[in-house]
Amino acid sequence: MVNAPVRVRFCPSPTGNPHVGLVRTALFNWAFARHHGGTLVFRIEDTDAARDSEDSYNQLLESMRWLGFDWDEGPEVGGPHAPYRQSQRMDIYKDVADRLLAGGYAYHCYCTTEELDTRRDAARAAGKPSGYDGHCRDLGAEQIAAYEAEGRTAIVRFRMPDEALTFTDLVRGELTFQPENVPDYGIVRANGAPLYTLVNPVDDALMEITHVLRGEDLLSSTPRQLALYKALIELGIAKDTPAFGHLPYVMGEGNKKLSKRDPQASLNLYRERGFLPEGLLNYLSLLGWSIAEDRDIFSIEEMVAAFDIKDVNANPARFDLKKCEHINAEHIRKMDVKAFTEACGPWLKAPFAPWAPEAFDADQFAAIAPHAQTRVTVLSDITANVDFLFLDEPATDEASWTKAMKEGSDALLVTARAKLAGAEWNADALKNAILTAGEEHGLKLGKAQAPVRVAVTGRTIGLPLFESLEILGREKTIARIDAALAKLAAA
Repeated sequence: MVNAPVRVRFCPSPTGNPHVGLVRTALFNWAFARHHGGTLVFRIEDTDAARDSEDSYNQLLESMRWLGFDWDEGPEVGGPHAPYRQSQRMDIYKDVADRLLAGGYAYHCYCTTEELDTRRDAARAAGKPSGYDGHCRDLGAEQIAAYEAEGRTAIVRFRMPDEALTFTDLVRGELTFQPENVPDYGIVRANGAPLYTLVNPVDDALMEITHVLRGEDLLSSTPRQLALYKALIELGIAKDTPAFGHLPYVMGEGNKKLSKRDPQASLNLYRERGFLPEGLLNYLSLLGWSIAEDRDIFSIEEMVAAFDIKDVNANPARFDLKKCEHINAEHIRKMDVKAFTEACGPWLKAPFAPWAPEAFDADQFAAIAPHAQTRVTVLSDITANVDFLFLDEPATDEASWTKAMKEGSDALLVTARAKLAGAEWNADALKNAILTAGEEHGLKLGKAQAPVRVAVTGRTIGLPLFESLEILGREKTIARIDAALAKLAAA
């Protein structure tokens, strides 16, 4: 049972193309908020000036819109906790860091990188934990003065409690971290720049986030945040500690975590190929959750109605591109034909379409669309499926030509041409014409139509042949068979 009001957040960094694992995290947060009638806060973590960019920021917003996610607070929407970009909240972080230092919850650490490395190596050699050893935890004024006289700069470290930390993860159950495995950690760089370890929980506290649903890779930082929350509550900065739920890893090939470098990780890839947002999100929801044991296809509305964070599986989920494509194809089949026709629009013109703009015939496409809708996996498939209608001559590849044009194909095409020339121009009559042509040559329909299909469409596999011929028209069909016969004769 989740007590209202629910407040969750999605807080990506604007660095490069959005990752499908990031989208899965956004989806689970969005569905959780909508299921409970709660609030989704969209926050931008852009404190890394070296990696963050305005282009990536704009791409994030556009991606959220394309996916159909709405947010209740954040960029372009505003809200009571604005601003929602961390780069615009630096004064807040400085104030919190100063209060943590003044309250004894944090301290200045003057250790150099070389000193830290030396002590870590020694700890490893002795079989001890190699985290920070607390060297600067209780420095006296004299030692601090000596370090500063040397010209040393200091980072700010948070002082972790010397006791085990236990919490109940919404996905993984009760977890305990021993103090030797969670040493004091940095929250502010020597140049004064706040680190993720400070800004993320501070923003969650100030924005009154109730549930933190995030990737498993951040699980190790949770005890740090729990200790920081206790300090923030004691300082009057936070009201409560949120509940944490760590979502399973998304795995790629070879059972390795799907990384940004993996081709199938980029959200842009799916947009460019013509995945439907509904299809992609349906598949991503299955990476750690299911609506029912025997059901893979469902709408986003159905997911929202059924989503419960306790049903998320803690085990890693493997990304299967073939299954993703299959689920997307099922969503394409469910579309209204008019909606499908409109959705294909971008792939029917430059730079995707190989035909001249004036060659495109909207009526022909409207006639072929219902047949294409049952065949395509992604919307970009439409271009190759219908190009025979709008090109001056079919885009025939030699492999298809060789496969279809067996010995005797020229004689069959001559007979088929004659039958087609005298037939009524509808799919049933055209099927009968090729059927009877095949019978005269001792061929069944499947064998008889193969040379005709390649002659007219350029491919051995495609949309239903007889409906395609009907839509292409008698004149172009006969002309293409003549061209194929000429090519066979020349060979």
